[in-house]
Amino acid sequence: MSDRAVQENLMEDGKNKTKLFCERCSSIVLLPEKAVYSEIEFFLPHMKKKTDGTSETGETLKKYWKVNDMFEFENVGFTNTVETIKYLICADCEIGPIGWHDVNDKKAFYVALERVKHSE
Repeated sequence: MSDRAVQENLMEDGKNKTKLFCERCSSIVLLPEKAVYSEIEFFLPHMKKKTDGTSETGETLKKYWKVNDMFEFENVGFTNTVETIKYLICADCEIGPIGWHDVNDKKAFYVALERVKHSE
């Protein structure tokens, strides 16, 4: 997501201006003003299997919506823990990961801006 697109989705206080939706099934993941924009580098596995023959298993993303309470989500599921990380997925269609959560930090759930749709 370009820096301009990020700015268009931000309120003055840094919160999300629009609803966040699953890219595949369009279920609402998060309502407006429930997350704060955060930049943190984190490697997420790809949502779809690569068909070009490369062995690349994911990508490092930097732009996230940070949610402080898991009960703020409208529709999100969690994978089993891998080391200390739980990946966030759409609870309806189970596509993901759309984000991540470190179990050592009870107040930080990250949704990748590039892994969800933004809309009014």
